[in-house]
Amino acid sequence: MDNQQVRDESPDDADAIDGVLSRAFGSTAEAHLVRSLRHAGHIRFALVATVERSVVGHIAMSPLRIVAPDGESAALALAPLAVDPPHQRRGIGAALVRATLDRARTLGESLVFVLGDPAYYGRFGFTAKLARPFECAYACDAFQALSLGGESVPSSGRIIYSPPFDELPTDDGPTR
Repeated sequence: MDNQQVRDESPDDADAIDGVLSRAFGSTAEAHLVRSLRHAGHIRFALVATVERSVVGHIAMSPLRIVAPDGESAALALAPLAVDPPHQRRGIGAALVRATLDRARTLGESLVFVLGDPAYYGRFGFTAKLARPFECAYACDAFQALSLGGESVPSSGRIIYSPPFDELPTDDGPTR
């Protein structure tokens, strides 16, 4: 798409991000989640997609803890991903996911979890099979994981999301 750019979010983007999240999900829950994560320092990094300098997409990565009998390890939660409805189905979401996974690899992260459409996230390598051995409040067929490689990729354990996720309804789990 012409004049499309993916970049780090900036503090000046907060209101535009709230709008994108609210319109994409049809509620303010995800906007509240992102603001809470940001305020608590629980966003590892977040990116926006812009078209003609207007924010039209957003993606956030927050830290997860994996607790296993042999100790704790870290992972990331990809949540939420949103594209403003008039700009959906133009590759913006895919560009955000690819850029986010590239950034996570560059930062040395080894494992990413997402709750979302298996057909959509499957094209990036996410699988429910990899996520199944992990205990999680949001475990279901849409709960998926992607190994980014690295020296120590845990194979099981109990996943603990950042505290702002506790404010979301548990029947829907964390946002996509």
